[in-house]
Amino acid sequence: MSKLKIWLLLVTLIFGMALGVQGKKVHTLGDSTMAPYDENTTNTRGWGMYFGNFLTNGWTSVNYAKGGRDSRAGYNELWQNAKNNVEAGDFVLIQFAHNDTQYSGMDNLQLQEYYNSIGDATSAAAVKKDGRGTIPASTYKECLKQICDAVKEKGATPILVSAVCRCYFTNGVAPITRPGRHDIGGKFSVLTSEGIKANQSVAESDHTWDYSYQMEQLANELGVTFIDMTSATKDLYESYGTYDKCYAALFDKGGEKDNTHYNLTGALTAARLCAQLMKEKGILTDAIEIPSDLSCNPSVADMGEVYVGQSATKELTLSGLGLDPATGTVTITATDGILLSTDKQNWQTSLEASYENGTLIKTFYAKVAISAAGTFNGTITAATSGKSIQIPVTVNGIELGGGDPFTATWSLNNTDKTKAAVEGNATAADVKYEGLETYGYVNGYGALIAPSY
Repeated sequence: MSKLKIWLLLVTLIFGMALGVQGKKVHTLGDSTMAPYDENTTNTRGWGMYFGNFLTNGWTSVNYAKGGRDSRAGYNELWQNAKNNVEAGDFVLIQFAHNDTQYSGMDNLQLQEYYNSIGDATSAAAVKKDGRGTIPASTYKECLKQICDAVKEKGATPILVSAVCRCYFTNGVAPITRPGRHDIGGKFSVLTSEGIKANQSVAESDHTWDYSYQMEQLANELGVTFIDMTSATKDLYESYGTYDKCYAALFDKGGEKDNTHYNLTGALTAARLCAQLMKEKGILTDAIEIPSDLSCNPSVADMGEVYVGQSATKELTLSGLGLDPATGTVTITATDGILLSTDKQNWQTSLEASYENGTLIKTFYAKVAISAAGTFNGTITAATSGKSIQIPVTVNGIELGGGDPFTATWSLNNTDKTKAAVEGNATAADVKYEGLETYGYVNGYGALIAPSY
């Protein structure tokens, strides 16, 4: 082989290798719900930290998200940090809205200009220092478009990802509120020629002030893929039923109560949801792998000790993540002696729990009636297409005492109220009353009440 042919072969191999490494990164631009955190100093986790867990075939994830950033900072700061590392064939996930609502729907730059125009330099400086705030239907979309256009210029693919919900339930139960879904239409402010008009509102059917809706409209206008994480996380949160259960499962419990930032479980679940929604839209289908997982907490239903003749009840939470198919039903069955319920009122031997988006969170209850002393052993099985788990159930039945039956009655009608009338082979101790006094008699029955203070 001639030297020229060898040289051409080497050039071809090097060029091919260069092409092979391109298009292997997913970059994430967003706010604190996506950002990286030091796992040694905080319980808070951003979902962008774990998106790479679901990438295969040489694809990696690079997280540029930072706390407190809105869509304008997304272009002016985060994109400037990322752009030199973005190559043709890469993907860029863009999630903003949490901080765009900073001034109740008013734009930061316009608000600075207004305060300067009326001579309020202090307020203008404060707004400038804060730096956040856009108008959903205008400057928010403009800032997002800047990022999308810049990504396209690099030969990469922008993907608009609506912001994950805040844990704002309606009076502690579903549904998630409008502000929780980044729709500030129930209470917003507008800057007019006459000044600031606060506490404005529009009907929920009017999406002018809905950041997630406006992002979707922009995606349609630009021909960019839209990933609806707002609706996906809304469904996820509501599947827990109550605020307390959702918060305990998904959100950061360190220090002050935080309805915005995830713990490890929440961040992993959100990352999985985004990966799953992308795959469903035909994006990186060969590079995204979502393992199916079905689990129960607790994994063993140990009901402890229960007296014969009584019933034992245990609360269990069934979780399914990345289930395939994405929509389906999990059947929960129990062996003889175990009854199941979702409300602790209607008991049966089997239950069905439907799910969507590959995610299931279902709380249910198991009950065992103890009829004999000894250890009761049973099993609960949860099964869906190609996936099943078993939850062992144990109860230790205890026989209550022994000997002959007896009764002891302390009557308030007696002169000496500490003495009991006993029937059977038993001795009753004297009753000692503390902090109580006789109230009176009603139909022959005495009553004691605590004295007033």
